[in-house]
This record gives sequence, C-alpha cells and structure tokens, in this order.
Amino acid sequence: MDSRVSELFGGCCRPGGGPAMGGNLKARGAGGSSSCGGPKGKKKNGRNRGGKANNPPYLPPEAEDGNIEYKLKLVNPSQYRFEHLVTQMKWRLQEGRGEAVYQIGVEDNGLLVGLAEEEMRASLKTLHRMAEKVGADITVLREREVDYDSDVPRKITEVLVRKVPDNQQFLDLRVAVLGNVDSGKSTLLGVLTQGELDNGRGRARLNLFRHLHEIQSGRTSSISFEILGFNSKGEVVNYSDSRTAEEICESSSKMITFIDLAGHHKYLHTTIFGLTSYCPDCALLLVSANTGIAGTTREHLGLALALKVPFFIVVSKVDLCAKTTVERTVRQLERVLKQPGCHKVPMLVTSEDDAVTAAQQFAQSPNVTPIFTLSSVSGESLDLLKVFLNILPPLTNSKEQEELMQQLTEFQVDEIYTVPEVGTVVGGTLSSGICREGDQLVVGPTDDGCFLELRVCSIQRNRSACRVLRAGQAATLALGDFDRALLRKGMVMVSPEMNPTICSVFEAEIVLLFHATTFRRGFQVTVHVGNVRQTAVVEKIHAKDKLRTGEKAVVRFRFLKHPEYLKVGAKLLFREGVTKGIGHVTDVQAITAGEAQATMGF
Repeated sequence: MDSRVSELFGGCCRPGGGPAMGGNLKARGAGGSSSCGGPKGKKKNGRNRGGKANNPPYLPPEAEDGNIEYKLKLVNPSQYRFEHLVTQMKWRLQEGRGEAVYQIGVEDNGLLVGLAEEEMRASLKTLHRMAEKVGADITVLREREVDYDSDVPRKITEVLVRKVPDNQQFLDLRVAVLGNVDSGKSTLLGVLTQGELDNGRGRARLNLFRHLHEIQSGRTSSISFEILGFNSKGEVVNYSDSRTAEEICESSSKMITFIDLAGHHKYLHTTIFGLTSYCPDCALLLVSANTGIAGTTREHLGLALALKVPFFIVVSKVDLCAKTTVERTVRQLERVLKQPGCHKVPMLVTSEDDAVTAAQQFAQSPNVTPIFTLSSVSGESLDLLKVFLNILPPLTNSKEQEELMQQLTEFQVDEIYTVPEVGTVVGGTLSSGICREGDQLVVGPTDDGCFLELRVCSIQRNRSACRVLRAGQAATLALGDFDRALLRKGMVMVSPEMNPTICSVFEAEIVLLFHATTFRRGFQVTVHVGNVRQTAVVEKIHAKDKLRTGEKAVVRFRFLKHPEYLKVGAKLLFREGVTKGIGHVTDVQAITAGEAQATMGF
C-alpha cells in the first residue's frame, strides 16, 4: 500500500507492503466524470497530522470494470443525471455480483479531495436514493479526514452497496479452512457460527463434529460444512439468534460457507479432495500462535499455492502466549510468504480500517495475504475477521460467471446420501450451465463406462429449498428412487446433449515436487483431478526415462480401477507417500463403454 494512503486509511502494511488501495486498476476513458453538481476540486499541497507538507494522497485511477466507483460529490443531481447514476450503480453491482463500493470525495483520477460536512451529507442522501431505486442497501464502511490547508474539515467516505441479485436468494462465498492439527480450526468455526466463545477446552467445536471418534479425539477426520450469514446492514446472522439453517438463509443477504478440512497428516487425502472438488473461492489458513508453522501447515500452504487458491492467514490462541511469541509467529509467517516460492505480500490486520482495506486488496491482487491475530476464548480481534468476511467480494467476475452459465450443465458428484422419504441425494458443485428442478440429466461414468439417465426432483442450497442452480454454486440434488449403489464420488451429472466422453488413459504436463529417488515408468500414484480421486500407473514419461525432484515432463497415466470423465486443461495433483507432483491434463484418450469394459477388465 502506498504510504500516503496507508496513513490516511490507518494502513496495515509493514514497510515494503502491498500496492495502493484499489489495486492495479486501469484509468477511465476520457470524458468520464464522477462529479455531480459542482466542479472537481483543485489539487493542493496537503499536510499530514504532524504538520509536514507532502503530496496529495491518491488512489489508483478508477477502472471501467470492477465494482468500485469514485464520486467527487452527488449534490442535487438533475433527474436525467440521477437516472444515469442509477444505471451506473446497477452496472457496478453487476460487476461485483451484488456488491459495490463507492468512494465519495474522490476524483476519477484517484485524487482524494474530500467534501465538507454539508456536501457529504447531501451526497450520502443522494446515494441512499439511488440505492432505494435499485432495491439495494448501503452501509458506511469508514470516514477519514483529508487536510488540504483548509479551515473547513474535509472528509472522504467509503460506502458498501449490497443487493442480492434477482435470480439468487443470497450472495455466496465458499471458504476452505486449512491448518495443522490442534491449531483450532473447528473451534474457530464453532465460535463464528454458534455465536459463543470457547471455554478453552473445545466446547465450541462439539457441534461441528460428525463422528464419535472425532468428539473423543477432538480431531476432524471428515469434511463438514458450516454457514455464517450477514444481513444487508453487515450484521452477523448465526445460530445464536436463528434456530435452523433455513432461518439463517432467510435472514441473510450474504452467506459464508466454511469447508472444515482435516489437519492431521493421515487425513491428507481428505483435505486434498476438499480443495480440488469443492472449488473454494478462497482458503483460511489457521496457525497456532504458540507452535507457529508446524506439522502440515507448510503442506497445506503448498496445496493452496499449487491449486492457485487465494488464502488469508489467522493466527489463533493468542490468549495462551506472550505478545513477543505472537510477534515471532507473525514474523515467521511473513518470512515464509515472501520467499520465492510464495511471492506474497503480507498485511497484518490490527484495526477495522485495516480489515476493510485488506478485504478490498485481497480481492484485487492475488499476491496480497492478510494476517489476523485472534483468540476464540477471549474474543480478541474476532470482530476484525467478521468485518473482513462481510466486505470480501466474490473473487470471480460477472463475465466469467455469465460465460459458465451459457455452457451445458455439468454437476460434480462429491457426496452421496440416502434420506428417508426423499430417496437418493447427491451433493456437489455445478461446474457449468444451469440446473433446474425436473431437468433430465445423465450420470456417469459407471464402472463399465456407461452414463445413466436420471431426473432432478428437488434442489437445496445450505439446507434451504432452491428451484434453480447456477454455475459455481454448491448444492444437494434429490434424485428420487435412483439406485444409490450405481453412484460413486467422482462422477458427473451432465446434459445429454453434451455427449460426454470417458477415458482410462490420459496425459499431463507435470512438475515433480518431491520424490525420494527417481520417478519411473510403472510407479503408482493417487491422482486428484477436480472431484476425481483414483490410483493411476505411470505408463510413459515422454522424452525421458526417469524424473527427479523439480523436473518437468509430459507423463502418460492409466487409471487402474474404472474410467473417468476428464477435461483437457484441468488441474492435476498426485501423491503417494512423500511423493508429490502437480500439473494439468494435456490430452485424454476418449474411449467407448465397450472399450472401457475391455481395457478395464470387465
């Protein structure tokens, strides 16, 4: 962050921190004006609070795309101008998929001019009228004074505008929770979702566990989902004031779905499956303040980097440590994040202003990594994490979403259940297209390479009924009396028009991250591609006889058990013991069901 903007907004970066607030944005085209009702302010030599003269503070120039809008002032606009402003707000909300941020008192070129109190009050009143016109709510995030050698105090105001799109029940964000065993992942989620602090002995996490052995050991071994809602005013909605998940969904305009993953090394395959299959928007990496980077922390960090999942860090259990211990853990994290393999810019969040800035920078720059220090027992700095999650916008833009929705339906099967009086139910993520109640789809491939017809009877998102599912959304689909024995994790449900192809042999360009000796033909590994998880054997290494740690090559794999549905370009991760590698699928050798039965030994 620029030092001048850092000073103005209560910046959270240490020296050498991130870029100026607002990210690397392109300048608006000529003729674009953000003023209304008066001329733009002139540049003057500002002074900081210490009385020393410096250059006027600024933000990056306003961009045509994105959900951030600069406005110098909005005082008494004409009717024509007001309608134009409303149309502009709709565009920003569409770009932010239901959320937009307005900077009042800022010119298009990013100069922080500021407004007198009367002008600011009139501008906020106009902004409120605009929001009412489009059916949105506004929340003032923060106000800051700008000193321009003027006797009249001048301020800039940052406002969050939120409107749930007409075709959605709420805004949705999926956050995978990573970290070493006993770092406090489930406890933190219990505190956030239940609304009660922990007693220091793990009481908050009990409602999250799914199995008896998890309760007895206190360690997560399976994937569980927890929800945290925010209403249109940014207030938390959780189980403390709502009895059921349905009530939370009804009262919330934004929903955070936490994917609680296992921390113990023997459950690493479950954690990898959660990251590759459930398509999280970002990840929360939890680090215990008293142990620092230990156990699987580095491995989880490497997984997030390899799969290009943006992540932020929470340092927990600060109530158990001296301040110097917490600072040492933060310095250790900063050193790791700045290493050549990470290339991240750490941002230590210590105030509400820092949390707002961190949320915006995190969404705009993949290199920015916010760091929070908090306690689930004392509640220290817990509110800062809630502010961050409330303001954090969707990390995929509206254009990508629209492109995915135009494609044919493809739903990844991640979980399979049998529900009394409902029948077979599958859970997963819609990769592309739109899925509605009553749609006729095909599911496969089965063990013998076939796709079977089925009908979607009903849809639920976060345990609440939903009629339409759109690309990128996770849900459970009821399939009626469809035989559960015919389903397995790793299948896909697609439109019959797609004419899906299957393969037992595929090629991938890989990088061998680690192997104790040499990686040769005949070596068996567990391959993760999206929701696919299966053992495969190395059939050929192109142009080489063997691979060593750090080397690249195109490798041909063959699945050992049954054929799978793969797409060229999909990210790939494989492992076997300490052997690990990443890459992407470059070619799939499509086969028919008959060929699958012959080649797989059926």
